[in-house]
Amino acid sequence: MSTAPPDTGLRGTAPASAAPWHADPYTNALRNGHGPLFLRRSDGWLLPLDVERWCASADAADLSALRRCEGSVLDIGCGPGRLVAGAAARGHRVLGIDVSQAAVDHTVRLGGAALLRSVFDALPGEGRWDTALLIDGNVGIGGDPPALLERVAQLVAPGGLLVAEAAPLDVDERVEVHVDDGHGAPGEPFPWARLGAPALLRHARPLGWNRVDQWTTGGRCFLALRRTRRT
Repeated sequence: MSTAPPDTGLRGTAPASAAPWHADPYTNALRNGHGPLFLRRSDGWLLPLDVERWCASADAADLSALRRCEGSVLDIGCGPGRLVAGAAARGHRVLGIDVSQAAVDHTVRLGGAALLRSVFDALPGEGRWDTALLIDGNVGIGGDPPALLERVAQLVAPGGLLVAEAAPLDVDERVEVHVDDGHGAPGEPFPWARLGAPALLRHARPLGWNRVDQWTTGGRCFLALRRTRRT
Protein backbone atom coordinates (compact mmCIF):
# COMPACT_ATOMS: atom_id res chain seq x y z
CA MET A 1 0.00 0.00 0.00
CA SER A 2 1.20 3.51 -0.75
CA THR A 3 1.23 6.42 1.65
CA ALA A 4 0.49 8.88 -1.16
CA PRO A 5 -2.46 11.05 -0.11
CA PRO A 6 -5.21 11.81 -2.62
CA ASP A 7 -5.57 15.17 -0.84
CA THR A 8 -9.16 15.64 -1.98
CA GLY A 9 -9.73 19.02 -0.37
CA LEU A 10 -7.15 21.04 -2.26
CA ARG A 11 -7.79 23.38 -5.13
CA GLY A 12 -4.90 25.01 -6.96
CA THR A 13 -4.58 27.64 -9.62
CA ALA A 14 -3.69 26.81 -13.19
CA PRO A 15 -0.30 28.02 -14.48
CA ALA A 16 -0.06 30.42 -17.38
CA SER A 17 0.77 27.49 -19.71
CA ALA A 18 -2.67 26.06 -18.97
CA ALA A 19 -4.47 28.89 -20.75
CA PRO A 20 -5.29 26.95 -23.96
CA TRP A 21 -7.44 24.50 -22.02
CA HIS A 22 -9.49 27.35 -20.61
CA ALA A 23 -10.46 28.30 -24.16
CA ASP A 24 -14.15 28.24 -24.94
CA PRO A 25 -14.07 25.34 -27.46
CA TYR A 26 -12.71 22.85 -24.91
CA THR A 27 -14.74 24.13 -21.99
CA ASN A 28 -17.93 24.13 -24.03
CA ALA A 29 -17.31 20.62 -25.35
CA LEU A 30 -16.83 19.21 -21.85
CA ARG A 31 -19.88 21.00 -20.51
CA ASN A 32 -21.99 19.78 -23.44
CA GLY A 33 -20.51 16.28 -23.37
CA HIS A 34 -19.76 16.16 -27.10
CA GLY A 35 -17.72 17.64 -29.91
CA PRO A 36 -16.77 18.35 -32.55
CA LEU A 37 -13.37 19.23 -31.12
CA PHE A 38 -9.92 19.02 -32.68
CA LEU A 39 -6.27 19.80 -32.17
CA ARG A 40 -5.29 21.89 -35.20
CA ARG A 41 -1.73 22.35 -36.41
CA SER A 42 -0.61 25.56 -38.09
CA ASP A 43 -0.70 23.78 -41.48
CA GLY A 44 -4.42 23.02 -41.01
CA TRP A 45 -4.03 19.33 -40.10
CA LEU A 46 -6.71 18.23 -37.61
CA LEU A 47 -6.59 15.59 -34.87
CA PRO A 48 -10.14 14.73 -33.73
CA LEU A 49 -10.64 14.65 -29.95
CA ASP A 50 -13.07 12.00 -28.71
CA VAL A 51 -15.05 14.13 -26.26
CA GLU A 52 -18.01 11.74 -26.18
CA ARG A 53 -15.76 8.88 -25.04
CA TRP A 54 -14.02 11.09 -22.50
CA CYS A 55 -17.36 12.08 -20.97
CA ALA A 56 -18.71 8.51 -20.84
CA SER A 57 -17.84 5.75 -18.38
CA ALA A 58 -14.56 3.88 -18.77
CA ASP A 59 -14.81 1.52 -21.75
CA ALA A 60 -13.20 -1.89 -22.29
CA ALA A 61 -9.92 -0.37 -23.48
CA ASP A 62 -9.80 1.96 -20.48
CA LEU A 63 -10.47 -0.96 -18.15
CA SER A 64 -7.58 -2.88 -19.67
CA ALA A 65 -5.33 -0.03 -18.51
CA LEU A 66 -6.96 0.26 -15.09
CA ARG A 67 -6.46 -3.47 -14.47
CA ARG A 68 -2.69 -2.87 -14.65
CA CYS A 69 -2.77 -0.12 -12.01
CA GLU A 70 -1.12 -0.71 -8.66
CA GLY A 71 -1.84 0.99 -5.33
CA SER A 72 -2.49 4.72 -5.39
CA VAL A 73 -3.09 6.28 -8.81
CA LEU A 74 -2.34 9.75 -10.18
CA ASP A 75 -4.28 10.48 -13.39
CA ILE A 76 -2.33 13.18 -15.25
CA GLY A 77 -4.61 15.20 -17.52
CA CYS A 78 -7.69 13.51 -16.09
CA GLY A 79 -10.18 15.37 -18.30
CA PRO A 80 -13.80 14.87 -17.20
CA GLY A 81 -12.79 12.08 -14.83
CA ARG A 82 -13.88 8.73 -16.22
CA LEU A 83 -10.57 7.07 -15.29
CA VAL A 84 -10.57 8.64 -11.83
CA ALA A 85 -14.04 7.19 -11.28
CA GLY A 86 -13.06 3.86 -12.82
CA ALA A 87 -9.92 3.50 -10.70
CA ALA A 88 -11.80 4.44 -7.53
CA ALA A 89 -14.44 1.83 -8.33
CA ARG A 90 -11.64 -0.76 -8.45
CA GLY A 91 -10.57 0.20 -4.94
CA HIS A 92 -7.64 2.48 -5.72
CA ARG A 93 -6.94 5.75 -3.97
CA VAL A 94 -6.84 8.09 -6.92
CA LEU A 95 -6.31 11.77 -7.69
CA GLY A 96 -6.86 13.47 -11.02
CA ILE A 97 -5.07 16.63 -12.10
CA ASP A 98 -5.99 18.83 -15.04
CA VAL A 99 -5.39 22.41 -16.18
CA SER A 100 -9.03 22.84 -17.19
CA GLN A 101 -11.48 24.01 -14.54
CA ALA A 102 -14.32 22.42 -16.54
CA ALA A 103 -12.53 19.06 -16.42
CA VAL A 104 -11.87 19.31 -12.68
CA ASP A 105 -15.48 20.31 -12.01
CA HIS A 106 -16.77 17.37 -14.06
CA THR A 107 -14.50 14.93 -12.20
CA VAL A 108 -15.66 16.23 -8.83
CA ARG A 109 -19.31 15.90 -9.90
CA LEU A 110 -18.59 12.22 -10.57
CA GLY A 111 -17.46 11.92 -6.96
CA GLY A 112 -13.74 11.88 -7.80
CA ALA A 113 -10.85 13.82 -6.29
CA ALA A 114 -9.25 16.32 -8.66
CA LEU A 115 -6.97 19.36 -8.55
CA LEU A 116 -6.57 22.25 -10.95
CA ARG A 117 -2.87 21.73 -11.56
CA SER A 118 -0.31 21.16 -14.27
CA VAL A 119 1.85 18.07 -13.91
CA PHE A 120 4.79 20.47 -13.65
CA ASP A 121 3.29 22.23 -10.61
CA ALA A 122 3.92 21.13 -7.02
CA LEU A 123 1.64 18.16 -6.32
CA PRO A 124 0.61 16.22 -3.22
CA GLY A 125 2.38 12.92 -2.57
CA GLU A 126 5.34 13.58 -4.87
CA GLY A 127 7.57 10.51 -4.99
CA ARG A 128 4.92 8.27 -3.41
CA TRP A 129 2.37 7.47 -6.12
CA ASP A 130 2.33 3.80 -7.09
CA THR A 131 0.91 4.36 -10.58
CA ALA A 132 0.72 7.34 -12.93
CA LEU A 133 -1.61 7.47 -15.93
CA LEU A 134 -0.97 9.26 -19.23
CA ILE A 135 -4.00 8.28 -21.31
CA ASP A 136 -5.83 9.89 -24.27
CA GLY A 137 -2.70 11.33 -25.86
CA ASN A 138 -1.42 12.88 -22.64
CA VAL A 139 2.12 11.70 -23.39
CA GLY A 140 2.06 14.85 -25.52
CA ILE A 141 1.64 17.25 -22.59
CA GLY A 142 4.13 20.12 -22.85
CA GLY A 143 5.48 19.06 -26.23
CA ASP A 144 8.65 17.65 -24.61
CA PRO A 145 8.34 13.89 -23.94
CA PRO A 146 11.66 13.45 -22.06
CA ALA A 147 10.81 16.33 -19.72
CA LEU A 148 7.35 14.88 -19.05
CA LEU A 149 8.69 11.35 -18.46
CA GLU A 150 11.33 12.69 -16.08
CA ARG A 151 8.68 14.66 -14.20
CA VAL A 152 6.49 11.55 -13.89
CA ALA A 153 9.51 9.71 -12.50
CA GLN A 154 9.70 12.32 -9.73
CA LEU A 155 6.04 11.73 -8.88
CA VAL A 156 5.96 7.94 -8.60
CA ALA A 157 7.46 5.85 -5.82
CA PRO A 158 10.68 3.88 -6.40
CA GLY A 159 9.70 1.05 -8.71
CA GLY A 160 6.51 2.91 -9.61
CA LEU A 161 4.45 2.21 -12.69
CA LEU A 162 3.47 4.42 -15.62
CA VAL A 163 0.52 3.28 -17.75
CA ALA A 164 0.55 5.31 -20.95
CA GLU A 165 -1.40 5.37 -24.19
CA ALA A 166 0.58 5.79 -27.40
CA ALA A 167 -0.61 6.80 -30.83
CA PRO A 168 -1.66 3.72 -32.85
CA LEU A 169 1.00 4.43 -35.50
CA ASP A 170 4.75 4.96 -35.55
CA VAL A 171 5.00 8.71 -35.10
CA ASP A 172 7.32 11.02 -33.16
CA GLU A 173 6.47 14.67 -33.62
CA ARG A 174 6.51 17.88 -31.62
CA VAL A 175 4.17 20.52 -32.92
CA GLU A 176 2.30 23.67 -32.01
CA VAL A 177 -1.45 23.21 -31.95
CA HIS A 178 -4.60 24.90 -30.75
CA VAL A 179 -8.00 23.60 -29.71
CA ASP A 180 -10.58 24.11 -32.45
CA ASP A 181 -14.29 23.32 -32.52
CA GLY A 182 -14.47 23.38 -36.31
CA HIS A 183 -16.58 26.54 -36.28
CA GLY A 184 -13.91 29.20 -36.35
CA ALA A 185 -13.39 29.49 -32.59
CA PRO A 186 -9.79 28.37 -31.94
CA GLY A 187 -8.05 28.52 -28.60
CA GLU A 188 -4.51 29.81 -27.98
CA PRO A 189 -1.59 27.87 -29.51
CA PHE A 190 0.48 25.58 -27.28
CA PRO A 191 3.18 22.89 -27.71
CA TRP A 192 2.12 19.25 -28.07
CA ALA A 193 3.71 15.93 -29.00
CA ARG A 194 2.45 12.73 -30.59
CA LEU A 195 4.27 9.48 -29.91
CA GLY A 196 3.75 5.97 -31.16
CA ALA A 197 4.93 3.08 -29.01
CA PRO A 198 8.43 2.86 -30.57
CA ALA A 199 9.03 6.57 -30.00
CA LEU A 200 7.71 6.44 -26.45
CA LEU A 201 10.11 3.60 -25.65
CA ARG A 202 13.02 5.47 -27.24
CA HIS A 203 12.40 8.46 -25.00
CA ALA A 204 11.65 6.38 -21.91
CA ARG A 205 14.54 3.90 -21.76
CA PRO A 206 17.37 6.44 -21.20
CA LEU A 207 15.38 7.80 -18.23
CA GLY A 208 15.19 4.42 -16.52
CA TRP A 209 11.68 3.45 -17.64
CA ASN A 210 11.48 -0.18 -18.74
CA ARG A 211 8.58 -1.78 -20.58
CA VAL A 212 6.79 -4.45 -18.57
CA ASP A 213 3.72 -4.79 -20.78
CA GLN A 214 2.37 -3.59 -24.11
CA TRP A 215 -1.04 -4.30 -25.61
CA THR A 216 -3.58 -3.08 -28.13
CA THR A 217 -7.34 -3.16 -27.62
CA GLY A 218 -10.19 -1.34 -29.28
CA GLY A 219 -7.75 0.13 -31.78
CA ARG A 220 -5.80 1.81 -28.96
CA CYS A 221 -2.18 1.10 -27.95
CA PHE A 222 -1.01 1.02 -24.33
CA LEU A 223 2.26 0.45 -22.50
CA ALA A 224 3.11 -0.20 -18.88
CA LEU A 225 6.55 1.10 -17.90
CA ARG A 226 8.34 0.65 -14.59
CA ARG A 227 10.89 3.09 -13.25
CA THR A 228 13.86 0.92 -12.25
CA ARG A 229 16.53 3.51 -11.55
CA ARG A 230 17.11 7.18 -10.87
CA THR A 231 18.97 9.46 -13.26
